[in-house]
Amino acid sequence: EMARYGVEWEDAPYFLPSYEWYNRQIADWTTGLGLTLINYSPGTRSHADYTTPDMGTRYLSSDAILESILEYEAADANGLNGFILLMHIGTAPQRTDKLYDRLGALLDSLVARGYSFERIDELLE
Repeated sequence: EMARYGVEWEDAPYFLPSYEWYNRQIADWTTGLGLTLINYSPGTRSHADYTTPDMGTRYLSSDAILESILEYEAADANGLNGFILLMHIGTAPQRTDKLYDRLGALLDSLVARGYSFERIDELLE
C-alpha cells in the first residue's frame, strides 16, 4: 500500500500503531514483519494536538501542550533526553490552534536549553 504513495518498504522500518495502542499480538505482528514498534515517550501532552474544542475538558490548547512539554523538561532529572514527542501533521479543521504552527518556537526554545535533535533511526541505534 505504501508503494502507491512512493514509499518503499525499506524506507519505513518503524510502526506506530493507531491511537498508540498495542498489545503482545500487535508487537509480535510488527516483529514478524521485520518492523520496529515505536511509541511516544509518556509524560507530556504533545500527542493531544488532535483534540478539538468540542471535546470539552479533554481539549488541550497548544499553549497547554507546550506548557506540559516545558514543565516536564524542567521537572525531570533527565529532561527530554531521548524523548519521542508525538505531534500530528494533520488535525481536524475544528482545531484552529494548530500545534505544528508552534513547532519552530518549541524547537528554538529547546535548542536554547542545550538540546539537539536526532532522526528516529539514529535515536534508536
